[in-house]
Amino acid sequence: MNRRHRGLLVAITAGALVLGAPTAASAATTSGWWWGGHGRWQPPVTAPTPTPAPAPVADTGSSAPAASFVEDFNDYAATGLVAQTYKQAWQPYPDGTSGIYAPSKTVSVHDGVMDVQLGGAGTAGTFGTFAKAWGHVGGSFSVRAKATGGDGNGAAFMLWPTSGIWSDGEIDFPEGNFDESPSAYHHSMTPGQESNRVQLGTGVSWRDWHTYKIDWVPGKSVTYSVDGRVLDTITHDVPWTPHRFMFQTGNWGDSGNLLIDWVSTTE
Repeated sequence: MNRRHRGLLVAITAGALVLGAPTAASAATTSGWWWGGHGRWQPPVTAPTPTPAPAPVADTGSSAPAASFVEDFNDYAATGLVAQTYKQAWQPYPDGTSGIYAPSKTVSVHDGVMDVQLGGAGTAGTFGTFAKAWGHVGGSFSVRAKATGGDGNGAAFMLWPTSGIWSDGEIDFPEGNFDESPSAYHHSMTPGQESNRVQLGTGVSWRDWHTYKIDWVPGKSVTYSVDGRVLDTITHDVPWTPHRFMFQTGNWGDSGNLLIDWVSTTE
């Protein structure tokens, strides 16, 4: 394990673990519709994408940056023991949440990666220490990941409001079906219009290792980057309240594996 964090510890209630959160991981099952996080499907939204960049190449050797929290998954943990082994790095949803998620049955750590099994139960959880994972107000959030198999399923890494109030802002990156290219999705903060979002295509594939980064300046801007290449900086609908950095996969689609090499956040 390689964890670095600073600052005073603040008590967080266990109830925060089960706050609802949206995911687009199920989009492939509904022809472009996506899960809105509040018990309903949302229609696809037409949104601008940046001018295509030169063809990207796989990230062949990125290492975790210096940050106040880093987890690079060096310690082996068998399926069912990850929450115990990584209790200061990984806060999983309780098994049975929403009838979808069962992280104790899907997640292991080996060979320096977190390995999320696909094709059975879904997985969801928050990265960071138990005391501070729900208190992010701005900062940098990075993950290096790839997927093998899992067609028909997908993942959504996101900053989701600790309040559980969708209009407090949703920042998704990377997100998308594993048999497609991941994108960034920047959601509206107007109550009742949260499903409206700007999509930023990456042009990369889940099948290769890539490093995805969010730089969030509260109330001012969010910058999305892949492998050090800036996709765009958005200055509207920028959250300013506490959020948590998490990911979700669905309980559908083909078997496969979502592999996470490392994750880093500002705590």
